[in-house]
Amino acid sequence: MIIGVPSEVEVDEYRVAVTPAGVRELVSAGHTVMIQKGAGDGSKLPDAAYAEQGARIVDGVEQLFVEAEMIVKVKDPSPREVKLLRPEQTIFSFLHLAPQAELARQLMETGATCIAYETVEQNGRLPLLTPMSEIAGRMAAQVGAYFLEKMIGGRGILLGGVAGVPPAKVVILGSGIVGAHAAKITAGMLANVVVLDNDLERLRSLQGYVSGRLTTVMSTALAIEEHVSTADLVIGAVLIPGATAPKLISEKLVEAMVPHSVIVDVSIDQGGCAETSHMTTHSEPTYMVHDVIHYCVGNIPGAVPITSTFALANATLPYIFEIAGAGVTAAIRGNDGLAKGVNVMEGKITNRAVADSVGLPFYRLSSIIPFRMSDSDQFSVS
Repeated sequence: MIIGVPSEVEVDEYRVAVTPAGVRELVSAGHTVMIQKGAGDGSKLPDAAYAEQGARIVDGVEQLFVEAEMIVKVKDPSPREVKLLRPEQTIFSFLHLAPQAELARQLMETGATCIAYETVEQNGRLPLLTPMSEIAGRMAAQVGAYFLEKMIGGRGILLGGVAGVPPAKVVILGSGIVGAHAAKITAGMLANVVVLDNDLERLRSLQGYVSGRLTTVMSTALAIEEHVSTADLVIGAVLIPGATAPKLISEKLVEAMVPHSVIVDVSIDQGGCAETSHMTTHSEPTYMVHDVIHYCVGNIPGAVPITSTFALANATLPYIFEIAGAGVTAAIRGNDGLAKGVNVMEGKITNRAVADSVGLPFYRLSSIIPFRMSDSDQFSVS
């Protein structure tokens, strides 16, 4: 198969989808890998490093899209890239379509098979989202501490406090991968950490995973109001795979928060969990609403591209191999978890959560690709 890896064009995005090591493995298996010139520069992976492992370096994105059978990216395709997609192509990338109804429609019009990293499953987990969630959770603690500094506009409070001075209160909404890693880092910085979730088993597990000042609370509307309104730092770590993030923090609650406190809304790539959240960039990461600093960068791991590129590529390479080796249809038939990653195919949305979020019809994947009879129910919510 011919695999194309374009340069990422989103503002402040420095990651690349495949490393030179991945190129070597794919080329050794008989595949052709095309790398757009400069694609790895942001991750300190020069064109020469790819060429040494057998990649073809191409100047323009047009040539790459014309020749490649599968496009492998990090972020969702740009309008220019969408126009270049063809029905016989597969795009494998983060898509985050729930808050992007127009992008969903545009991808449907291409006829291409669109597989989203964030909805691929394995044993009930999200293996391609996990490494980026780990990084985003750790960075949420880091940037939250930074923006609490006075000269940045924050309250001027140290997360861990010092002898005789109490630590900051950090409230984390969600105890999944992002929330757990944010809790581990903020607790390690000796903050007073409160994690809210409606899953008691995950809260129990988190208590065994995190040492330090950690309190777990069953999430209710009242509990959210009580803890968010008194927090110095709020980290939004809510995820419903494929769906728009629930708005747990109302604008009224933001208005009631401590002046110059900070919200780090990691859920922003799925629409954000605060009513006052909107997407920002690393170049302009924050804005103020009701005297509360909002950090809503949609590609948080992009700030540490060397770490993020290798972490993501380690997770995605086996799936790239599977698709390239068997072809996309056979790979989807043979891997239930990969099938759940298919968001758009043959002009139809095949992920129920995405369809519901963007207000478009949902089609069972089994209505497009015939599976074994025993699999039909399994793919009703693929």
